[in-house]
Amino acid sequence: MPNTATAPVADWFTLDRLHADPYPIYARLRREAPIAWVPATRSYFLTSYRACRDVNLDQEVFTATREYTRRYSMGASMLHKDDPEHATERKAFGGVLKPNAIARDWNRVFEVNARKHLAGLRDAGPGADLVEAFSGPFAADCLREMLGFRNVGQHDVHRWSQAIMDGNSNSDDDDEVWERYRHSGEEIDEALDEVIPLLRAEPDGSLISTLINGPEPMDLESIRANVKMTIGGGVKEPRDALVIALWGLLSHPDQFDRVRRDPGAAVPAFDEAVRWVSPIGMYPRKTTRATELAGVSLPAGAHLSVVIAAANRDETVFGDGEEFDINRERKPHLAFANGAHICAGQHVAKAMIGRVALPMLISALPGLRPAEDTEPRSGGWIFRRIYELRLAWDV
Repeated sequence: MPNTATAPVADWFTLDRLHADPYPIYARLRREAPIAWVPATRSYFLTSYRACRDVNLDQEVFTATREYTRRYSMGASMLHKDDPEHATERKAFGGVLKPNAIARDWNRVFEVNARKHLAGLRDAGPGADLVEAFSGPFAADCLREMLGFRNVGQHDVHRWSQAIMDGNSNSDDDDEVWERYRHSGEEIDEALDEVIPLLRAEPDGSLISTLINGPEPMDLESIRANVKMTIGGGVKEPRDALVIALWGLLSHPDQFDRVRRDPGAAVPAFDEAVRWVSPIGMYPRKTTRATELAGVSLPAGAHLSVVIAAANRDETVFGDGEEFDINRERKPHLAFANGAHICAGQHVAKAMIGRVALPMLISALPGLRPAEDTEPRSGGWIFRRIYELRLAWDV
């Protein structure tokens, strides 16, 4: 591979610093070493938009498959498979997650759940935490109904999701995190064993019903893995996107006022939020052979950290990328990945938050603002979120 360089070593930051605030680190990496070997993670960090985008366009060289060396596995979902296996499982999801089906079958469900949890937020009163009182329960309730879990509550789904995401980012190998991860997986299996016969007897338009009753039903092992994958991301992304979007708007009163006057502007606010602070900030890939990427040579078997949270602030694509700006020129972000592995649930999250929850909150709560003397607590780099956002409004 002529005219290629060896990736520089980036040993000047710790995982603790990444967790606290990764963005200054990402900015330096983009400037100095868009592809760098990071000893702390034993992987190559990809932080430029170009590198992160291109990896997903070549499954033969950059594979999504992985070895399960962790203490406990949720199984091999389509997220960790390449085509044709990935395409086959994705097709089995049918049309449930497509925009026309969402508009026809699910927007009403989202609206009902948003009104229900808005009432709970109002009951909690000014000073309530948006995450606890609204965004978490709302996201979990919507996902529970879309999946077809008639036999569990939103608290179960929310708890399972957090346990899955905590396990997937358990770089400290914390025993308690693994135990919650393992136990949640067992509970999901039990809930599936209970609901599948019900959905076979009485099919509906839910995702699990589609997986078992479609023209090419998915096998049980794959159903278990894909439902767990969906629970993990299907609560986290809309829950956290709503909080990030509202914080971005509240921090920029002119942009907040635009959405207040024009609820349709909540859709670009959603897209800008997940670009600005991507709830899922990194996913792994592995090279199947020695190759070159963006002028850097990579050996066979190299573990890659595709840091889309960094790519989404790449200044060569997004002017003033560190800033939240719903008025910026629309360009495709990578918050939901791209290529064959683009997130199957992206249209669900956009509808839940951009079309329903965000404009409803802003219109229903006059004088909406951060509670006095409050500052949102954030953390994470593989998965980043605002842990708490306390709100006030006029009553």
